[in-house]
Amino acid sequence: MNHGHGGELLVRLLSEAGVDTAFGVVSVHNLPLVEAVSQHLHFVPVRHEAAAVNAADGYARASGGLGVAITSTGTGAGNAAGSLVEALTAGSRVLHVTGQIDSEFLGSGRGVIHETRDQLGMLTAISKHAATITSVETAEDTLRAAIRHALSVPSGPASVEWPIDLQYSRHAFRPGSLEPTPVPPPAADAIAEAAELLAGARRPVFWLGGGATGARDEVRALAERFGAAVFTSNSGRGTVAEDHELVVGNFAAHESAAQLLSDADLLVSIGTHFRSNETKHYHLALPERHLQIDVDAEALGRVYPATVGVCGDAATVLTGLSTVEPATDQGWRERVVETRKAVRDKLNEAIGPYAEICAALREGLPAESVIARDVTVPSSQWGNRLLDIHDPRTNVFPVGGGIGQGLATGIGAALATPDAPTLVMVGDGGLAVHLGELCTLAQERPWLALVVFNDGGYGVLRNMQDHHRGQRAGVDLYTPDFARLAQSLDLPHALVSKPGQFADALAKAVAQQGPFVIEVDVTALPATPRPFVPPVPVPES
Repeated sequence: MNHGHGGELLVRLLSEAGVDTAFGVVSVHNLPLVEAVSQHLHFVPVRHEAAAVNAADGYARASGGLGVAITSTGTGAGNAAGSLVEALTAGSRVLHVTGQIDSEFLGSGRGVIHETRDQLGMLTAISKHAATITSVETAEDTLRAAIRHALSVPSGPASVEWPIDLQYSRHAFRPGSLEPTPVPPPAADAIAEAAELLAGARRPVFWLGGGATGARDEVRALAERFGAAVFTSNSGRGTVAEDHELVVGNFAAHESAAQLLSDADLLVSIGTHFRSNETKHYHLALPERHLQIDVDAEALGRVYPATVGVCGDAATVLTGLSTVEPATDQGWRERVVETRKAVRDKLNEAIGPYAEICAALREGLPAESVIARDVTVPSSQWGNRLLDIHDPRTNVFPVGGGIGQGLATGIGAALATPDAPTLVMVGDGGLAVHLGELCTLAQERPWLALVVFNDGGYGVLRNMQDHHRGQRAGVDLYTPDFARLAQSLDLPHALVSKPGQFADALAKAVAQQGPFVIEVDVTALPATPRPFVPPVPVPES
């Protein structure tokens, strides 16, 4: 196929990029694209444009490849904006192709249907890269450049707007490259300074972010040689499997980890942003001596001062440090192992009946199962910490903290990993944001267990208001009957009102090898000994 309209060009490039699935909402301003993808690949018709980007995001994270979302112009592209913010925050490899009005009317402001002012400006603000296809001759180069931007480290979403007349036009296809831009090698003097700093460490701790996930073997080997404590951000979870005895995990801000961090004499951070919710809003005390490794030079020293900063790919940098001889204190490894146990024991105690549910979740799922989590109390309190992650590709959650993205992200992840069950944790309030995606779940029927923690509203914010204000506003919501809703969509449903019922419900869901809804009646469970209040600063009245 050397000639064809824009949809056929898109299919050709997606196939070249190893993509077999795209998500989107059909429109008069993307018909050629949707029709071609449906004919040659797998087009998933989600119910909202935000869900299209979320699903593409989940597909990209779980597969390690490129996720693709197709939306319409104007309102359609605007609907996708929030999910593009999430993909940008997470550094997800997403190609967002959106329609645009006829090229001859661009910028005229005459009120063409679906027209909006400065759509490209909006996309530029919320994407790593954004561009407009301005002619048939430049279409292929513009799309190839967008794919390269999405895949190049640091990765992120790339948006392309495509006028509808140019989509219908005939294109001549040419050979080209989709290879991402290579990461420059780290400076030799920086590696030497890092090696000297590491060699003097007696009590080292590592902090792994999303940028460490591509260096799993190198990180584990170095941590084991030095007996280092391995802390992670939420994004770095699974870089070293969380059943490893050195992995304290996403517990740096936990009270039981404070003494270990206080006694450490070197922090080695790898590819982390030190986000506010993971550092006590930047008040977390960390070792003064800090070796920071990041592919983004601007990240070095941005949050915590770096004694030595090394700009480069994590695997390359750590390989350069692999011959450093450890001088770790005797007994440090034992303290790390003790801290690992202490933080988990403390959290298990704090979550009460959910400890049994958390254990049943991990025991009931294969290690390769994706666990996608929306913003809800169980996710925020224990799913993001206590539920062991063995591989970073199975760790899917809203990095930007936006509610309501869990189901669509999980659907994308499930379609990327059809050989294992995907589990999605949502609250009833978050699910209501994109309730229509239950229809997508029913239509596509992936192997996905949807666990809905139903507490009749926004539990995270309810706890915040109860704790800080003593009064509620906007958090108690009307909630549908999920059993009847599931039945109307031909989705199997199980209700859990006691912790001991969860393991059986999950076993049924996994055995289904298709979609299954598990509703946990939070109001019927015993209250947790310590309500979860998110670590967000609220000024005293």
